[in-house]
Amino acid sequence: MGDPFPDAGAGDGRPRTGAGGLPGRPRGRVMARAKVPQQGPPADEVKVRRRPRWARPLIVLGVLLILVSAAGIAGSQALLHRYTDAIGQQRLLGDAAATHVSIDGPINLLLVGIDERSSSPDADHNADSILIVHIPANHNAAYLVSIPRDSYVPIPAYSKSGFGGGSDKINAAFADGYGDGVGRAGGFELLALTIKQLTGISFNGGAIVDFSGFKSLVAALGGVDMCVDERTVSVHVGHDARGQYRMPYELTEDGPVPVPGVTPQVYQPGCQHLSDWQALDYVRQRELIPDGDYGRQRHQQQFLKAVLKQATSSGVLTNPVSLDRVLRAAGQAMTFDSGGISIPDWIFALRNIRSGSVTMLKTNGGTFNSEVIDGKDTEILSDTSLELFSDLRDDNLAAFVAAHPGWVSPDAA
Repeated sequence: MGDPFPDAGAGDGRPRTGAGGLPGRPRGRVMARAKVPQQGPPADEVKVRRRPRWARPLIVLGVLLILVSAAGIAGSQALLHRYTDAIGQQRLLGDAAATHVSIDGPINLLLVGIDERSSSPDADHNADSILIVHIPANHNAAYLVSIPRDSYVPIPAYSKSGFGGGSDKINAAFADGYGDGVGRAGGFELLALTIKQLTGISFNGGAIVDFSGFKSLVAALGGVDMCVDERTVSVHVGHDARGQYRMPYELTEDGPVPVPGVTPQVYQPGCQHLSDWQALDYVRQRELIPDGDYGRQRHQQQFLKAVLKQATSSGVLTNPVSLDRVLRAAGQAMTFDSGGISIPDWIFALRNIRSGSVTMLKTNGGTFNSEVIDGKDTEILSDTSLELFSDLRDDNLAAFVAAHPGWVSPDAA
């Protein structure tokens, strides 16, 4: 099967011409799994191998830190150091960090996805995805709350980059903090400060994951089982009459314009096994689905739960070769601000979270609340959305869910 993104961390972001023919389409049968070479110990040895107690919280932490896995606590100290040393750590939150350095009690993590390519340094540096993970004080569950990147909000002044402040789409805060040579840490801090000013939420930790990190984790898992909940046409991946990978649409300010002679990749509803490039492409789509960015947020949240479920399955946890491959790929895929808390303490705090205890919430109830401001199409956060953030800040999301059950995103099935 070909791969239209053979080098996800470089290039101009366009699908490359593949030698392997057309991009593989999601297979029709339920949860059809790709065949991968058998690795690790023989099957009879795997059956008796005890599941490493450190591995599940290790992977849980990573998935909650956007599509990655990190390190664990129990078991070998050598293993602990092997994986924690692989995690890129950097101070990102700055003044948006919680003043009390502790993860006793409720935890808030800010996760930012970016599409950063080494060959396009002049491209804008807007945040592509913004997600808050809230973990209640009992540490037995997690709530995923996406912030629409077109949300029109006040952005505070930021002296480090010379930004004087103003109002704009929230994803522009990352670019405003990135400028004047400050880089990703400045972008992350200003975005976090923008959210803190808007909601009162401070963060115990945070992470940045880029395009290549997304793809490498799914590749290490051998793909991911996803239930596509709506027909999704790709604006990024297509093929021409010769089977060459081509961009099927030209992306303009007025919307996608079809490229003559190019057939787009289409993801049909139903449960299927997606390869790494298919999963990446699917959760990036927003232009041609009815609910736009809200649909993309839902798909990204569903993807996080799917990866969490697959990464903590016995097929990964009991196979030391597969587990090592996932953990090493994951550790290299992110930049993490631990908030001054050790990685083992993070692992211990998140050890009880399972995919079934993750609740996905829809900002603005998943419906458009649009307004044109200064010629830009923006989203206005509703009063109920601000109530959602208030309850998140006060560790009261269970009550919010009880009062607003329609704001919970269902798992695709």
